[in-house]
Amino acid sequence: MLIVFGVLAIIVLLVIVSNIKIVPQSYAYVIERLGAYHMTWETGLHVKIPFIDRISKQVSLKEQVMDFPPQPVITKDNVTMQIDTVVYFQITDPKLYTYGVERPTSAIENLSATTLRNIIGDMELDHTLTSRDVINHKIRAILDEATDPWGIKVNRVELKNIIPPAEIQDAMEKQMKAERERRAKILDAEGEKRSAVLIAEGHKESAILRADAVRETKIREAEGEAQAIITVQKAMADGIRFINESTPSESVIRLKSLEAFAAAADGKATKIIIPSEIQSLAGLATSLKELVTDSADEKAKR
Repeated sequence: MLIVFGVLAIIVLLVIVSNIKIVPQSYAYVIERLGAYHMTWETGLHVKIPFIDRISKQVSLKEQVMDFPPQPVITKDNVTMQIDTVVYFQITDPKLYTYGVERPTSAIENLSATTLRNIIGDMELDHTLTSRDVINHKIRAILDEATDPWGIKVNRVELKNIIPPAEIQDAMEKQMKAERERRAKILDAEGEKRSAVLIAEGHKESAILRADAVRETKIREAEGEAQAIITVQKAMADGIRFINESTPSESVIRLKSLEAFAAAADGKATKIIIPSEIQSLAGLATSLKELVTDSADEKAKR
């Protein structure tokens, strides 16, 4: 009898221990009692009633990522493309997630595909390729609103790849190549233009510098000539002043006039008009010369 009670006690203890549950961080357990929703266990230690309560679903509250395979979509200009999406979502209500929809992952995938087709169907190819952010925002807004009754929060949606047909890719590559060549030619032309402008500016500055140098040379030559004239005139004025201050005799004045006349003639004039004063002075000079010559001859005879 004691053995039976002992076995029963061990069985009861094992049952109690097996019904003690610890909910880890970032998880939630949905509990059903007699087949109906009873409560949601949060993080911590919990005990359920044996054979009455059961854990219906263990729900992760972490952000989850779903990478869907490429979906065929048709643009407004009838181009068929393959687009695959990545959806980032998080479960906010474990009860709604458990009872709101059958196979939530499949529901999100199908809803994402249909939403993507509707959005791309209103856009042309070029707009589709350049409007990823717009498409992502539209899909996220629609999915987030649609998944609210399922206890799911869609944080963001990303278009992973946009794959147009092969012939469209070839045409786009050719277009990009032509665009690059055009830009390269424009850059070369701008470079040549800039080089020509710089060369012209260099010639212009060189010509200006040469003209400035010539002008400066002429200015300095003119200043030198003017200074020379001023110096000569000053010297003449000083000579006249010195002569006036020395009160020369009439004979000296006449002799200076003769010297000035001789310097003016300089042996180059073909016809010279001699003033009367200088003629008498010249005769006097000739007579003096003859007297000096006769005296020299007499000294030689002796």
